[in-house]
Amino acid sequence: MAVEIRFENDYSEGAHERVLERLAQTNMEQTPGYGEDAHCAHAAELIRRLVDAPGAYVQFLVGGTQTNMTVIAAALRPHEGVVAAQTGHIACHETGAVEATGHKVICLPSHDGKLDAAETEKFFEDYWSDASFEHMVKPKMIYVSQPTESGTLYSLKELTELRRVCDRFDAYLFLDGARLGYGMESPSNDVGYSDLSRLCHVFYIGGTKVGALFGEAVVITDPGIKNEFRYMIKQRGGMLAKGRLLGIQFEALLEDGLYMRISRRAVVLAGRIREALKQKGIPLWGSSDTNQVFAVFGSAEVKALREKGYVFSQWTPERDGKAVWRICTGWATPEENVNRLISDIRGL
Repeated sequence: MAVEIRFENDYSEGAHERVLERLAQTNMEQTPGYGEDAHCAHAAELIRRLVDAPGAYVQFLVGGTQTNMTVIAAALRPHEGVVAAQTGHIACHETGAVEATGHKVICLPSHDGKLDAAETEKFFEDYWSDASFEHMVKPKMIYVSQPTESGTLYSLKELTELRRVCDRFDAYLFLDGARLGYGMESPSNDVGYSDLSRLCHVFYIGGTKVGALFGEAVVITDPGIKNEFRYMIKQRGGMLAKGRLLGIQFEALLEDGLYMRISRRAVVLAGRIREALKQKGIPLWGSSDTNQVFAVFGSAEVKALREKGYVFSQWTPERDGKAVWRICTGWATPEENVNRLISDIRGL
């Protein structure tokens, strides 16, 4: 039986050795709890410098779904909802976590994983021009992720247009950064970290999928969301007693650019796989240029690769003998696994 080689996701491994070393070195420290320690303070300052926002409010949570529901619950009143692409993570991959907080996810069409600013603006216009608007959930937030569920990226122009819609209708722009490192290091990216703090009312820098054992760093630039945010963290079960464990990991990832280097490596490896698929004539789905590759495989090709031990995620139902499969690299993907996959793709 072939040994499994998993390209299914980008977070199965534990943590980067630098993170583990730092956790081991500080293991027996006694510090204030709940994120009020010197490590979290230092990590927060590193983040403020990275995003060029000296006044930003930074808090650390454990995981992406927890972060999404906590941010949205903190920002919105009971009658308000969040607008997302129908393929957005909060809409289709979080088991109704946001709705469980009492806030509706309002889905708009997805365009290669993204919201279209003109369509989004029209939705807000239609809502406010309806005489019965008070009888409907009020749209108060626009949710995007960078990269999207489809591995695609919002351009600086697209994010700027969405922020303009938010400003016009007094709404928040929230960017889910669970895979942010892979988006920022994509050769197609034209968005800087300072652009995120300038355009978004709140966003987060994902650690769980990019070298940390666990952890997400929430960056809040809007005072209204900042207000009493820690109450919401506690209420939603996100206030880690040993909060320094989060700060220590982000210190290790950000002090000398490790976060960026390991993200870039994953994107480069994915690019090599993408190029091999193109050369073999295997169609690609969508326009991902990050660590996620979406290939249109026939059933025979999938069978051949499975027999060699490869594990991918099926992304779409099979139609006419073909389906979209996601091939995902990550910060810890061994280069030899990528080399082997490329060789086996060429042999299909």
